[in-house]
Amino acid sequence: MDAKRATVRDIRRRNRAVLLSRLYFDGPLSQQDLVGGTGLSGATVSSLVGQMGEEGLIEEAGSVGSDGGRPRTLLRVRPTYGYLVGVDVGETRVRVELFDLSMGPLAKADFPLDPQDPRGRDPEPIVRHILAGLDQVVEATGVSRRSLFGVGIGVPGVVEQGREAVVHAQTFGWTVVPLEAMLRDGVGARIHIDNGAKTLGQAELWFGTDRTVRHAVVALIGSGVGAAVMTNGVSYRGASSSAGEWGHTTIVYGGRACRCGARGCLEAYVGAGGVLDRWYRARGGPGTSAVDEESEIAALLTAADTSAVAADVLHETAGYLGAGIANLINLFNPERIVLGGWAGLALGNRLLPEIRAVAAAHALRHPYAQTTIELCRLGPDAVSLGAATLPVVHLLSSGGTRPGVGRR
Repeated sequence: MDAKRATVRDIRRRNRAVLLSRLYFDGPLSQQDLVGGTGLSGATVSSLVGQMGEEGLIEEAGSVGSDGGRPRTLLRVRPTYGYLVGVDVGETRVRVELFDLSMGPLAKADFPLDPQDPRGRDPEPIVRHILAGLDQVVEATGVSRRSLFGVGIGVPGVVEQGREAVVHAQTFGWTVVPLEAMLRDGVGARIHIDNGAKTLGQAELWFGTDRTVRHAVVALIGSGVGAAVMTNGVSYRGASSSAGEWGHTTIVYGGRACRCGARGCLEAYVGAGGVLDRWYRARGGPGTSAVDEESEIAALLTAADTSAVAADVLHETAGYLGAGIANLINLFNPERIVLGGWAGLALGNRLLPEIRAVAAAHALRHPYAQTTIELCRLGPDAVSLGAATLPVVHLLSSGGTRPGVGRR
Protein backbone atom coordinates (compact mmCIF):
# COMPACT_ATOMS: atom_id res chain seq x y z
CA MET A 1 0.00 0.00 0.00
CA ASP A 2 2.83 2.40 0.90
CA ALA A 3 4.54 1.71 -2.43
CA LYS A 4 1.29 2.38 -4.27
CA ARG A 5 0.79 5.65 -2.42
CA ALA A 6 4.38 6.64 -3.25
CA THR A 7 3.76 5.86 -6.92
CA VAL A 8 0.62 7.96 -7.01
CA ARG A 9 2.42 10.76 -5.19
CA ASP A 10 5.34 10.59 -7.62
CA ILE A 11 3.02 10.73 -10.63
CA ARG A 12 1.22 13.71 -9.18
CA ARG A 13 4.52 15.49 -8.51
CA ARG A 14 5.69 14.82 -12.08
CA ASN A 15 2.40 16.13 -13.45
CA ARG A 16 2.72 19.24 -11.31
CA ALA A 17 6.28 19.72 -12.57
CA VAL A 18 5.14 19.49 -16.20
CA LEU A 19 2.30 21.93 -15.62
CA LEU A 20 4.37 24.37 -13.59
CA SER A 21 7.23 24.39 -16.11
CA ARG A 22 4.83 25.17 -18.95
CA LEU A 23 3.27 28.04 -17.00
CA TYR A 24 6.66 29.36 -15.91
CA PHE A 25 8.19 29.53 -19.38
CA ASP A 26 5.12 30.14 -21.56
CA GLY A 27 2.47 31.68 -19.29
CA PRO A 28 0.03 33.24 -18.95
CA LEU A 29 -1.95 30.29 -20.34
CA SER A 30 -5.50 29.02 -20.04
CA GLN A 31 -6.41 25.56 -18.79
CA GLN A 32 -7.25 24.64 -22.39
CA ASP A 33 -3.75 25.73 -23.44
CA LEU A 34 -2.27 23.60 -20.67
CA VAL A 35 -4.22 20.53 -21.73
CA GLY A 36 -3.02 20.91 -25.31
CA GLY A 37 0.54 21.81 -24.38
CA THR A 38 1.26 19.21 -21.70
CA GLY A 39 -0.63 16.12 -22.83
CA LEU A 40 -2.35 15.94 -19.44
CA SER A 41 -6.07 15.28 -19.29
CA GLY A 42 -8.55 18.07 -18.65
CA ALA A 43 -9.47 16.54 -15.30
CA THR A 44 -5.82 16.34 -14.21
CA VAL A 45 -5.11 19.91 -15.27
CA SER A 46 -8.23 21.17 -13.50
CA SER A 47 -7.34 19.33 -10.29
CA LEU A 48 -3.73 20.52 -10.26
CA VAL A 49 -4.66 24.10 -11.14
CA GLY A 50 -7.11 24.13 -8.24
CA GLN A 51 -4.51 22.74 -5.88
CA MET A 52 -1.77 25.14 -6.92
CA GLY A 53 -4.20 28.05 -6.82
CA GLU A 54 -5.14 27.24 -3.23
CA GLU A 55 -1.45 27.12 -2.32
CA GLY A 56 -0.93 30.56 -3.87
CA LEU A 57 1.61 29.17 -6.34
CA ILE A 58 -0.37 30.31 -9.39
CA GLU A 59 -2.84 33.13 -9.94
CA GLU A 60 -5.24 34.49 -12.54
CA ALA A 61 -3.75 36.89 -15.06
CA GLY A 62 -6.68 38.20 -17.11
CA SER A 63 -8.71 36.46 -19.79
CA VAL A 64 -8.95 36.02 -23.55
CA GLY A 65 -11.88 35.46 -25.92
CA SER A 66 -12.84 31.96 -26.94
CA ASP A 67 -14.49 31.66 -30.39
CA GLY A 68 -17.90 32.85 -29.31
CA GLY A 69 -17.84 31.05 -25.97
CA ARG A 70 -17.07 32.34 -22.52
CA PRO A 71 -13.72 34.11 -22.07
CA ARG A 72 -10.93 31.80 -20.96
CA THR A 73 -9.14 32.68 -17.74
CA LEU A 74 -5.36 32.97 -18.06
CA LEU A 75 -3.04 31.62 -15.36
CA ARG A 76 0.55 32.38 -14.40
CA VAL A 77 3.04 31.55 -11.68
CA ARG A 78 2.57 34.12 -8.90
CA PRO A 79 5.76 36.21 -8.76
CA THR A 80 5.54 36.82 -5.01
CA TYR A 81 5.02 33.17 -4.05
CA GLY A 82 8.72 33.02 -3.26
CA TYR A 83 12.03 34.69 -3.94
CA LEU A 84 15.45 33.79 -5.32
CA VAL A 85 18.95 35.06 -4.69
CA GLY A 86 21.65 34.99 -7.34
CA VAL A 87 25.32 35.56 -6.48
CA ASP A 88 28.09 36.32 -8.97
CA VAL A 89 31.53 35.67 -7.50
CA GLY A 90 33.56 37.45 -10.15
CA GLU A 91 37.15 38.50 -10.61
CA THR A 92 36.45 42.16 -9.83
CA ARG A 93 33.47 42.03 -7.47
CA VAL A 94 30.92 39.92 -5.65
CA ARG A 95 27.33 40.76 -6.60
CA VAL A 96 24.31 39.53 -4.62
CA GLU A 97 20.91 40.09 -6.25
CA LEU A 98 17.35 39.31 -5.13
CA PHE A 99 14.65 38.31 -7.65
CA ASP A 100 10.98 37.39 -7.50
CA LEU A 101 9.76 34.22 -9.21
CA SER A 102 9.26 36.06 -12.50
CA MET A 103 13.00 36.89 -12.31
CA GLY A 104 12.18 40.54 -11.75
CA PRO A 105 15.16 42.17 -9.97
CA LEU A 106 14.28 43.63 -6.56
CA ALA A 107 17.57 44.60 -4.90
CA LYS A 108 21.31 44.11 -5.29
CA ALA A 109 24.50 44.60 -3.34
CA ASP A 110 27.98 44.91 -4.86
CA PHE A 111 31.32 44.32 -3.14
CA PRO A 112 34.32 45.37 -5.28
CA LEU A 113 37.46 43.24 -5.05
CA ASP A 114 40.73 45.16 -4.90
CA PRO A 115 43.01 43.89 -7.69
CA GLN A 116 46.04 44.88 -5.58
CA ASP A 117 44.93 42.69 -2.66
CA PRO A 118 45.03 39.00 -3.66
CA ARG A 119 43.92 38.05 -0.14
CA GLY A 120 40.59 39.69 -0.94
CA ARG A 121 39.81 36.65 -3.09
CA ASP A 122 40.44 34.19 -0.27
CA PRO A 123 37.40 32.08 0.64
CA GLU A 124 36.75 33.78 3.99
CA PRO A 125 36.28 37.35 2.67
CA ILE A 126 34.23 36.06 -0.25
CA VAL A 127 31.93 34.26 2.20
CA ARG A 128 31.64 37.46 4.26
CA HIS A 129 30.64 39.43 1.14
CA ILE A 130 27.98 36.87 0.21
CA LEU A 131 26.46 36.84 3.68
CA ALA A 132 26.58 40.63 3.99
CA GLY A 133 24.97 41.00 0.58
CA LEU A 134 22.23 38.56 1.49
CA ASP A 135 21.50 40.58 4.64
CA GLN A 136 21.38 43.79 2.62
CA VAL A 137 18.99 42.63 -0.11
CA VAL A 138 16.47 41.01 2.24
CA GLU A 139 16.52 44.01 4.56
CA ALA A 140 16.11 46.45 1.66
CA THR A 141 12.99 44.64 0.43
CA GLY A 142 11.51 43.30 3.65
CA VAL A 143 11.49 39.79 2.20
CA SER A 144 11.47 37.01 4.77
CA ARG A 145 14.22 34.43 4.50
CA ARG A 146 11.53 31.79 4.91
CA SER A 147 10.19 32.83 1.50
CA LEU A 148 13.54 32.21 -0.24
CA PHE A 149 13.45 29.20 -2.54
CA GLY A 150 17.21 29.15 -2.58
CA VAL A 151 20.49 30.96 -3.11
CA GLY A 152 22.32 30.24 -6.37
CA ILE A 153 26.02 31.07 -6.62
CA GLY A 154 28.11 31.32 -9.77
CA VAL A 155 31.84 30.94 -9.16
CA PRO A 156 35.01 30.78 -11.28
CA GLY A 157 36.64 27.41 -11.70
CA VAL A 158 35.57 23.83 -11.12
CA VAL A 159 32.67 22.82 -8.87
CA GLU A 160 32.45 19.29 -7.50
CA GLN A 161 28.81 18.44 -6.87
CA GLY A 162 28.90 15.86 -4.08
CA ARG A 163 26.98 15.87 -0.80
CA GLU A 164 28.14 19.47 -0.55
CA ALA A 165 29.60 21.59 -3.33
CA VAL A 166 33.38 22.02 -3.26
CA VAL A 167 35.15 24.60 -5.42
CA HIS A 168 38.54 24.47 -7.16
CA ALA A 169 39.26 27.99 -8.49
CA GLN A 170 42.88 27.93 -9.57
CA THR A 171 43.03 31.61 -10.55
CA PHE A 172 41.74 32.50 -7.07
CA GLY A 173 44.18 30.12 -5.39
CA TRP A 174 41.28 27.92 -4.21
CA THR A 175 41.82 24.18 -3.83
CA VAL A 176 39.06 21.97 -2.42
CA VAL A 177 37.24 24.94 -0.84
CA PRO A 178 34.07 23.69 0.96
CA LEU A 179 32.11 26.79 -0.03
CA GLU A 180 28.66 25.32 0.63
CA ALA A 181 29.62 24.21 4.13
CA MET A 182 31.16 27.62 4.86
CA LEU A 183 27.90 29.35 3.89
CA ARG A 184 25.33 26.91 5.23
CA ASP A 185 24.74 28.30 8.73
CA GLY A 186 24.63 31.93 7.61
CA VAL A 187 22.41 31.60 4.54
CA GLY A 188 19.32 29.93 6.02
CA ALA A 189 18.13 28.64 2.63
CA ARG A 190 18.99 25.90 0.17
CA ILE A 191 22.33 26.59 -1.55
CA HIS A 192 23.14 25.82 -5.19
CA ILE A 193 26.66 26.40 -6.58
CA ASP A 194 27.92 26.10 -10.15
CA ASN A 195 30.47 27.53 -12.54
CA GLY A 196 29.63 31.13 -13.49
CA ALA A 197 29.84 30.51 -17.24
CA LYS A 198 27.28 27.75 -16.85
CA THR A 199 24.89 29.94 -14.91
CA LEU A 200 25.20 32.58 -17.67
CA GLY A 201 24.53 29.88 -20.27
CA GLN A 202 21.36 28.74 -18.54
CA ALA A 203 20.08 32.32 -18.20
CA GLU A 204 20.79 33.07 -21.85
CA LEU A 205 18.92 29.98 -23.07
CA TRP A 206 15.99 30.64 -20.73
CA PHE A 207 15.59 34.39 -21.12
CA GLY A 208 17.90 35.66 -23.83
CA THR A 209 18.29 33.74 -27.05
CA ASP A 210 15.51 31.93 -28.90
CA ARG A 211 14.47 28.97 -26.72
CA THR A 212 13.99 26.83 -29.82
CA VAL A 213 17.81 26.68 -29.98
CA ARG A 214 18.77 23.39 -28.37
CA HIS A 215 22.51 23.25 -28.97
CA ALA A 216 24.55 26.33 -28.13
CA VAL A 217 27.79 27.48 -26.57
CA VAL A 218 27.63 30.55 -24.33
CA ALA A 219 31.02 32.20 -23.82
CA LEU A 220 31.76 34.33 -20.75
CA ILE A 221 34.63 36.77 -21.17
CA GLY A 222 35.66 39.09 -18.38
CA SER A 223 38.89 38.96 -16.45
CA GLY A 224 38.60 35.21 -16.90
CA VAL A 225 37.25 33.21 -19.83
CA GLY A 226 34.81 30.30 -19.73
CA ALA A 227 32.08 28.70 -21.79
CA ALA A 228 28.90 26.72 -21.19
CA VAL A 229 28.13 23.96 -23.68
CA MET A 230 24.34 23.62 -23.81
CA THR A 231 22.92 20.41 -25.25
CA ASN A 232 19.14 19.93 -25.52
CA GLY A 233 18.76 22.99 -23.33
CA VAL A 234 20.93 21.56 -20.52
CA SER A 235 24.51 22.44 -19.65
CA TYR A 236 26.95 19.64 -20.43
CA ARG A 237 28.66 18.36 -17.29
CA GLY A 238 31.68 16.11 -17.03
CA ALA A 239 32.85 14.41 -13.86
CA SER A 240 32.50 17.81 -12.20
CA SER A 241 31.61 21.28 -13.49
CA SER A 242 34.99 21.68 -15.19
CA ALA A 243 33.54 21.11 -18.68
CA GLY A 244 33.52 24.72 -19.83
CA GLU A 245 37.03 25.91 -18.93
CA TRP A 246 37.44 27.09 -22.51
CA GLY A 247 39.79 29.86 -21.40
CA HIS A 248 42.37 27.27 -20.40
CA THR A 249 42.54 25.53 -23.74
CA THR A 250 45.81 26.17 -25.58
CA ILE A 251 45.66 28.67 -28.43
CA VAL A 252 49.46 29.20 -28.80
CA TYR A 253 51.88 26.41 -27.92
CA GLY A 254 54.49 27.75 -25.50
CA GLY A 255 52.84 31.17 -25.63
CA ARG A 256 52.05 33.81 -23.03
CA ALA A 257 51.99 32.82 -19.36
CA CYS A 258 48.47 32.33 -18.00
CA ARG A 259 47.31 32.88 -14.42
CA CYS A 260 46.59 29.15 -14.17
CA GLY A 261 50.33 28.41 -14.49
CA ALA A 262 50.26 27.07 -18.06
CA ARG A 263 51.33 28.86 -21.24
CA GLY A 264 49.42 29.80 -24.34
CA CYS A 265 45.91 29.62 -22.82
CA LEU A 266 43.15 31.46 -24.65
CA GLU A 267 42.49 33.50 -21.50
CA ALA A 268 46.01 34.95 -21.68
CA TYR A 269 45.10 36.49 -25.04
CA VAL A 270 41.39 37.42 -24.86
CA GLY A 271 40.69 37.79 -21.11
CA ALA A 272 40.61 41.43 -20.05
CA GLY A 273 43.93 41.21 -18.22
CA GLY A 274 45.65 39.58 -21.18
CA VAL A 275 44.30 42.14 -23.65
CA LEU A 276 45.40 45.04 -21.46
CA ASP A 277 48.83 43.52 -20.79
CA ARG A 278 49.44 43.26 -24.53
CA TRP A 279 48.34 46.89 -24.99
CA TYR A 280 50.62 48.18 -22.24
CA ARG A 281 53.59 46.23 -23.58
CA ALA A 282 52.89 47.35 -27.15
CA ARG A 283 53.24 50.94 -25.93
CA GLY A 284 56.58 50.10 -24.34
CA GLY A 285 55.39 49.97 -20.76
CA PRO A 286 55.37 47.16 -18.21
CA GLY A 287 52.41 44.82 -18.13
CA THR A 288 50.22 44.95 -15.07
CA SER A 289 46.94 43.50 -13.82
CA ALA A 290 46.46 45.86 -10.86
CA VAL A 291 44.03 48.17 -12.69
CA ASP A 292 40.33 48.88 -13.09
CA GLU A 293 39.96 46.55 -16.05
CA GLU A 294 36.51 47.73 -17.12
CA SER A 295 37.64 51.35 -17.38
CA GLU A 296 40.88 50.36 -19.11
CA ILE A 297 39.13 48.21 -21.72
CA ALA A 298 36.83 51.16 -22.44
CA ALA A 299 39.91 53.38 -22.80
CA LEU A 300 41.51 50.89 -25.20
CA LEU A 301 38.39 50.85 -27.38
CA THR A 302 38.36 54.65 -27.47
CA ALA A 303 42.09 54.85 -28.21
CA ALA A 304 41.70 52.49 -31.17
CA ASP A 305 39.90 55.27 -33.06
CA THR A 306 43.14 57.28 -33.27
CA SER A 307 45.96 54.94 -32.20
CA ALA A 308 47.38 52.34 -34.58
CA VAL A 309 48.89 50.50 -31.59
CA ALA A 310 45.50 50.14 -29.88
CA ALA A 311 43.85 49.17 -33.18
CA ASP A 312 46.46 46.45 -33.74
CA VAL A 313 45.85 45.03 -30.25
CA LEU A 314 42.11 44.83 -30.94
CA HIS A 315 42.76 43.27 -34.36
CA GLU A 316 44.92 40.59 -32.73
CA THR A 317 42.29 40.04 -30.03
CA ALA A 318 39.60 39.50 -32.66
CA GLY A 319 41.91 36.98 -34.32
CA TYR A 320 42.55 34.98 -31.17
CA LEU A 321 38.89 35.09 -30.17
CA GLY A 322 37.71 34.11 -33.65
CA ALA A 323 40.14 31.18 -33.70
CA GLY A 324 38.96 30.07 -30.26
CA ILE A 325 35.35 30.22 -31.43
CA ALA A 326 36.28 28.20 -34.52
CA ASN A 327 37.57 25.48 -32.19
CA LEU A 328 34.20 25.45 -30.41
CA ILE A 329 32.40 25.16 -33.75
CA ASN A 330 34.57 22.27 -34.90
CA LEU A 331 34.25 20.45 -31.58
CA PHE A 332 30.55 20.90 -30.78
CA ASN A 333 28.79 21.94 -34.01
CA PRO A 334 26.40 24.25 -32.12
CA GLU A 335 23.46 26.05 -33.64
CA ARG A 336 24.53 29.24 -31.92
CA ILE A 337 27.52 30.73 -30.13
CA VAL A 338 26.68 33.55 -27.73
CA LEU A 339 29.40 35.97 -26.67
CA GLY A 340 28.79 37.38 -23.18
CA GLY A 341 30.46 38.77 -20.09
CA TRP A 342 31.35 42.43 -19.62
CA ALA A 343 34.57 42.22 -21.67
CA GLY A 344 32.99 39.94 -24.28
CA LEU A 345 30.23 42.47 -24.89
CA ALA A 346 32.58 45.47 -24.84
CA LEU A 347 34.88 43.85 -27.39
CA GLY A 348 32.09 42.18 -29.36
CA ASN A 349 30.17 45.39 -29.92
CA ARG A 350 33.13 46.66 -31.93
CA LEU A 351 34.77 43.49 -33.22
CA LEU A 352 31.92 41.05 -33.93
CA PRO A 353 32.15 41.24 -37.78
CA GLU A 354 35.90 40.61 -37.61
CA ILE A 355 35.45 37.81 -35.06
CA ARG A 356 32.92 36.14 -37.36
CA ALA A 357 35.26 36.45 -40.35
CA VAL A 358 38.16 34.85 -38.46
CA ALA A 359 35.92 32.06 -37.16
CA ALA A 360 34.74 31.39 -40.72
CA ALA A 361 38.33 31.20 -41.93
CA HIS A 362 39.38 28.72 -39.24
CA ALA A 363 36.29 26.56 -38.80
CA LEU A 364 35.24 23.73 -41.05
CA ARG A 365 32.82 25.08 -43.65
CA HIS A 366 29.86 22.80 -42.98
CA PRO A 367 29.58 23.25 -39.18
CA TYR A 368 30.28 26.98 -39.54
CA ALA A 369 27.39 27.30 -41.99
CA GLN A 370 25.09 25.79 -39.34
CA THR A 371 26.19 28.26 -36.63
CA THR A 372 25.33 31.85 -35.82
CA ILE A 373 27.59 33.98 -33.62
CA GLU A 374 25.76 36.60 -31.57
CA LEU A 375 26.15 38.83 -28.54
CA CYS A 376 24.47 37.96 -25.24
CA ARG A 377 21.08 39.68 -25.00
CA LEU A 378 21.02 39.82 -21.21
CA GLY A 379 23.74 42.41 -20.79
CA PRO A 380 27.09 42.31 -18.99
CA ASP A 381 25.77 41.41 -15.53
CA ALA A 382 23.81 38.24 -16.28
CA VAL A 383 25.77 35.78 -14.12
CA SER A 384 23.78 36.67 -10.98
CA LEU A 385 20.55 36.21 -12.96
CA GLY A 386 21.82 32.86 -14.16
CA ALA A 387 22.81 31.87 -10.63
CA ALA A 388 19.25 32.60 -9.49
CA THR A 389 17.97 30.08 -12.05
CA LEU A 390 19.69 27.26 -10.13
CA PRO A 391 17.02 27.16 -7.38
CA VAL A 392 14.34 27.61 -10.06
CA VAL A 393 15.40 24.30 -11.60
CA HIS A 394 14.75 22.60 -8.27
CA LEU A 395 11.46 24.45 -7.84
CA LEU A 396 10.15 23.34 -11.23
CA SER A 397 11.34 19.75 -10.96
CA SER A 398 9.68 19.41 -7.55
CA GLY A 399 6.37 20.76 -8.83
CA GLY A 400 6.60 23.85 -6.64
CA THR A 401 7.32 22.17 -3.33
CA ARG A 402 8.85 24.57 -0.88
CA PRO A 403 12.38 23.40 -0.05
CA GLY A 404 13.70 22.82 3.41
CA VAL A 405 17.05 24.17 4.45
CA GLY A 406 19.96 21.77 4.03
CA ARG A 407 21.14 19.56 1.26
CA ARG A 408 20.32 20.25 -2.36
